[in-house]
Amino acid sequence: MPNLHDIERRIKSVSSTKQITRTMEMVAAAKIRRATERVEAATPYSTSMVEILANVAERVGGSENALLQKHDEVKNVLVVVVVSDRGLAGGFNSNVLRHVERLMKEKTAAGAQVHIAACGKKAIGYFSYRKIKPVLEFKDLSADPTVEEATALATYAIAGYKEGSLDEVVVVYNHAKNAAEQTLREELVLPVDTASLIEEMADAAAEPAATSSKDEPALSGDVVFEPDAAAVLDKLLPAYVRTTLYHALIDSAAGEQGARRTAMKSATDNANEMVDSLTRLYNRVRQGAITTEISEIVGGAAALED
Repeated sequence: MPNLHDIERRIKSVSSTKQITRTMEMVAAAKIRRATERVEAATPYSTSMVEILANVAERVGGSENALLQKHDEVKNVLVVVVVSDRGLAGGFNSNVLRHVERLMKEKTAAGAQVHIAACGKKAIGYFSYRKIKPVLEFKDLSADPTVEEATALATYAIAGYKEGSLDEVVVVYNHAKNAAEQTLREELVLPVDTASLIEEMADAAAEPAATSSKDEPALSGDVVFEPDAAAVLDKLLPAYVRTTLYHALIDSAAGEQGARRTAMKSATDNANEMVDSLTRLYNRVRQGAITTEISEIVGGAAALED
């Protein structure tokens, strides 16, 4: 059985760790609000971009834009991996990295070569350890992504897709479902699937139509494009790619803070339980030591009387 000094030292160590995890939990909780507000502020623009792109694509019909053309063979795939720069966030990073590793094996088995764009130090370290050199690396930006980061990713992806050096672009990240839950997402960025966007907008438009008042007339009219609808679509497609990647980055940033707060809260709760358990053990050992001392004193007194 450990002595009192060892138990006391262990209690102090766990209590010190608990203070650190509690502080990190509070910091993450404070950052969640800002990160969530950033996502909420960017969501209307992202939604409007998808809606405009779908409407223009529907009016254009067929287009020869390279970003819309699906390549006959998928030989080169760019996977944009979005994780955090720091750990202590539970399975936030490992879930994404394991999914990307499985995706790489699937694409490689299908005869494609996979290129990695690593966003976050954890992704850079993970792939560097496995002798995989990312084509793009971004660090110290996971908690506060920038538009420039999304633009650099989009520029590389668009140029590669147009030149034919890339046949598919995928982004993998954690979506912040709410402040406490994150869901893994894998989204196809290129080629742009306008058919699915049109279908999404049709489904979204049908929902409010079913609940709207019958007295409200439906709005209709012609849209005039300058110089023409095809030229407008050509301008919208690169902006859509940038918006999609930027939204993934800030969504992941919000999820990172939520995951870290959850992990630190769990660590703090575990530390509290450990301190309680060690305190009970300390009291039992101390009581046993006192009982032993009393027994020795009584025994010594009895020996003197004899």
